[in-house]
Amino acid sequence: MKLLVTGGAGYLGTEVCRLAHERGDEVLAGAFARTPPYGRAVRLDVRDAEAVERVLMRHGPDAVVHTAYVQSGPALGDTVVRGSRAVAAAAHRAGARLVHLSTDLVFDGEQGAPYREDAEPRPVGDYGAAKLEAEHLVAQADPGAVLVRTSLLYGKPGPQEALALRDGVELYTDEIRCPTRVDELAAALLELAETDLSGLLHVAGPDAVSRYQLGRLLRAAAGLDPDGVRGAPSPRAGRARNVALDSSRAAGALRTRLAGIGRSA
Repeated sequence: MKLLVTGGAGYLGTEVCRLAHERGDEVLAGAFARTPPYGRAVRLDVRDAEAVERVLMRHGPDAVVHTAYVQSGPALGDTVVRGSRAVAAAAHRAGARLVHLSTDLVFDGEQGAPYREDAEPRPVGDYGAAKLEAEHLVAQADPGAVLVRTSLLYGKPGPQEALALRDGVELYTDEIRCPTRVDELAAALLELAETDLSGLLHVAGPDAVSRYQLGRLLRAAAGLDPDGVRGAPSPRAGRARNVALDSSRAAGALRTRLAGIGRSA
């Protein structure tokens, strides 16, 4: 399979490129600010719709895994919303299978988790709102795309590990997510790229834990004292609470199994 991965140097994009490269796929790794470590780097700024279409038409990938994003700042709308629409429209015109990444933060955490795909989204933050708008635009531009909502990623040195390993860091006890191993999610995305599943699909780890519990578990896994992090309730305004995802549809459709992180901390 010829695969294009947007955000090929990102935390998730790197893992998708690595696994695809190791199994023998032809990997085109979208490069923006950094050079991707796996695959053939292809300059790609998803904010430039014409450039995105040129890349898709020139290289003709069989599938596109769209992981490129920013979480905040002035580029949020251009990258997440308009960039996702540009990728979806170009993939559809090029006849490429699209696997689009979204987030559990499209929910507000107040409506009764775990959330199924048909639950009503109610984002409370700018990032969740942008991702929700991107979902709508991607579905319109490419009805055959699969829109994968996932949660906090861990498993390789990355943002969650860096945060948890800081002695004395304060982590929230009332924000509940479904931590997901980045390599397992990458494997699931590659499997999805070879299916005809479309629409929304929740793909996240089976354990719903707080940010505080996750920090303790990551510290313990690194051989550090879990008590090196402090737990506290999050500020109320602008924060989603329990956004645990029900991933039973994905579990029934995919061979890839996502492991739980555990609830013991």
